Amino acid sequence: MRLSILDRGQTIGTRALFAFIRAVSRQPVLDVVKMAAYRPDFYGRLMQAVTHEAMRGPSTWSVGDRELMAAVVSKANECEFCVNAHTATAARAYGDGVKVAAALSNLETAPIEEPLRVTLRMLRTLTREHTVGPDDMRTVLAAGVSRTQIEDALAVCFAFNVVNRLADAFEFFVPEPDAFEAGAKYLLTRGYR
Repeated sequence: MRLSILDRGQTIGTRALFAFIRAVSRQPVLDVVKMAAYRPDFYGRLMQAVTHEAMRGPSTWSVGDRELMAAVVSKANECEFCVNAHTATAARAYGDGVKVAAALSNLETAPIEEPLRVTLRMLRTLTREHTVGPDDMRTVLAAGVSRTQIEDALAVCFAFNVVNRLADAFEFFVPEPDAFEAGAKYLLTRGYR
């Protein structure tokens, strides 16, 4: 259910900042930004910190890998807004939109390394079935994924399962591709703060 509070529930200073962003970028302020700004003490600052750490904190997964993880989780949740946002960001991070499209189209034949493939498969299973078992973890470990990499991937999965559900619950507006490209450029420059 679309809440009008996302469009007018911020402080005067935040609304002025949004007007500046719209003027400079010539793109709409994305609903995910509006949601974070609406109740920063309850959701915004805390979730931004969690997401920033998962997506840009220290990890042996590349930024592109983690953005692809976010896109795969979002696709499993059928969250159009987040699929578009993180597909654009992963493509820009990798410098290879074909690779990202292939992974989202058919994970089994995509031109990606096996450790990433089995990790994405595990995240997709966890998102769809809400559980993974010891055999799933053994498969991921056997592919050469470290325990730390599994923890990092699970952090991405957690962050985007939360954001996907909020995006769908609040019916985030899905803008034109140019807005997602501008958002991808921002996310790669500044992260999730």
